[in-house]
Amino acid sequence: MAFIDTIPARWATGETFEMYERQQRHYGYVPSYATVFSHRPEVIRRWAELLAAIKRPMGKRRFELATFAAAHELKSTLCTLAHGKALLEFFSAADVIALARGETPPSITPAEAALMRFARAVARDASSITAGDVAQLKTNGFSDAEVFDIAAVAAGRAFFTKVIESLGAASDGPLEALDPELRAALAVGRPIQFAEPDRLDEPEFRAAG
Repeated sequence: MAFIDTIPARWATGETFEMYERQQRHYGYVPSYATVFSHRPEVIRRWAELLAAIKRPMGKRRFELATFAAAHELKSTLCTLAHGKALLEFFSAADVIALARGETPPSITPAEAALMRFARAVARDASSITAGDVAQLKTNGFSDAEVFDIAAVAAGRAFFTKVIESLGAASDGPLEALDPELRAALAVGRPIQFAEPDRLDEPEFRAAG
């Protein structure tokens, strides 16, 4: 249950309905984080556009590692759960648990470890980053443009996590299917609170009011 009153899917109209519809087409339901944007659906639309631009030049594995590192540093259980699950496409559950514990499993390359350290530093305190930190990334093969990409991922995640965490968005019920040990390792901030996701009415999904 969010800390603010949100607009249920059955009452959604206009831009809020359209936003919920986009979310449901992607996930199969309206995720909890989307509902906290229900009073300002244009903000999540702009966020989606920004996120797409940030992700475009990055491979998925690199994006997910940077996002996970930033979300973990920001203590967002919701985002760490979601992106920890996404990392299972590339790593074993044991390796994701190790990452959540601050360890570096053998499946992580030195360049990826450097990427994660930098993303964490951006999320923790961007003003503490030095030219030497950037130089360290570049010695691991990252170009200036790629350094920008990592910084943008971490900075963007800070915006998103601070909105959804401050407004009490719950984790979506389907994430409860994750292995219990993995779930526990990914609960880095607020205790996990699963919520049954809302859904728009069928069929397809209904005409906007």
